[in-house]
Amino acid sequence: MNTRPFDQVFFDCDSTLTRIEGIDELARRANVADQLIPLTTAAMNGEMPLEEVYSRRLQIIQPTRQDLQWLAQRYQDEIVDDAVAVVSRLQQLGKKIHIISGGLRLPILELGQFLGINQENIHAVDINFDDTGHYQGFDCSTPLACNGGKAKICAALEKAGDRNVLIGDGVTDLEAQDVGVVVIGFGGVARRDEVIKRSAAYIEGPGLSGLLDIMLTVEEKSQTPGFLKV
Repeated sequence: MNTRPFDQVFFDCDSTLTRIEGIDELARRANVADQLIPLTTAAMNGEMPLEEVYSRRLQIIQPTRQDLQWLAQRYQDEIVDDAVAVVSRLQQLGKKIHIISGGLRLPILELGQFLGINQENIHAVDINFDDTGHYQGFDCSTPLACNGGKAKICAALEKAGDRNVLIGDGVTDLEAQDVGVVVIGFGGVARRDEVIKRSAAYIEGPGLSGLLDIMLTVEEKSQTPGFLKV
């Protein structure tokens, strides 16, 4: 896998960069978790189309702007071990880092800022609010609220000659393989048999440091002393 350098690195967010699933955290905060968490699990396991559950979950939760600000802090509090160091190392090597997520854009933007990832490299779902910060729907035009959405975003970001890799925990992440992206599964938070079987490589976790050993070339590993000791 690591004979030729990767140019762009795409990270999933929930259960990959952070130990939580944002929509489930919002469901608990709204006291509707019993209704929603089984839907999230089914979608991530590939048992139910994402588009079938996306609108329904948000309609039940009705997240406010304040809720999303709360979630932004939760993301940072629950960041996966080594995520900051790994992202920093990859950027030092000149790789372009993106977050591609079916999660909500506002809190993921703040997580991206915390990790030092450019705002324009955050791809997530926008929520609409009224003047008082109450929920008014989401961006229905985004492909990220549907199965196959991550593959579409990856394809749009592809540049001729690039070699790209995506790291994620869910079956929806595997769809990026359809557009030539190498998918590395991550099991540090959620372990899914289908991801283990179908990903090009798999990181058991609990942290992300194992990613460097898998995806870097020999030359890249030698560029910094102690490079893999993040």
